[in-house]
Amino acid sequence: METIIRVLIADDHEIFRVGLAKTIERDKTFSTIAQASNGKEALEMIKSEKPDIAVLDVSMPIMDGLEVGRTVYREGLPTELIFLTMYKDIAYFNAAMDIGVRGYLLKDNASADLLACLRTVLEGNHYISPTMGHLLVERINQSETLSQHVPTLADLSPAERIILKYLADNMTSKEIAENLFVSIRTVENHRVHISRKLKIKGPHRLLKFALENKSAL
Repeated sequence: METIIRVLIADDHEIFRVGLAKTIERDKTFSTIAQASNGKEALEMIKSEKPDIAVLDVSMPIMDGLEVGRTVYREGLPTELIFLTMYKDIAYFNAAMDIGVRGYLLKDNASADLLACLRTVLEGNHYISPTMGHLLVERINQSETLSQHVPTLADLSPAERIILKYLADNMTSKEIAENLFVSIRTVENHRVHISRKLKIKGPHRLLKFALENKSAL
């Protein structure tokens, strides 16, 4: 018997939300198990219903999609995320990619793109609306520019890159240690090594570097 993929939809516009649900139901692989009208409801349903995939509007009342997404990944919830947006904006796109979402859809094309996006995410890959491909190019260019300006980034170990990304999320050494299941001393040692490799001096300069270059790390 074929496994049914359980999907949650969160958007504060009911007509749009219902339309997406109807689109999803066209493919018997997927089933819409819940709908939420704001971010708080969405997060509560993700925790209680444990959908395989949640489709979230970036701009929602009470909690926006970005805040919901950060909570989902911070708490290690198993739901994959797809974001919906009205804006072709690099800031929103970078914020979503920094969180770790696998799907990013422009709402104007959501009905046409949603099923392809769901299938792609289900396969463990990323899907971005074709009309927003330029945002991915811009993000890649930002990363390449940073690498040219700070060539020693390539010298960081995988563990050091992970810690640098956590710092870019404004996490403390204690929070990073808890996420990585290591001691705070281990995290602090990594921070020292990262600073040396990047030639950054001063107790707060590494955090400032991470925050300023978050989207390019």
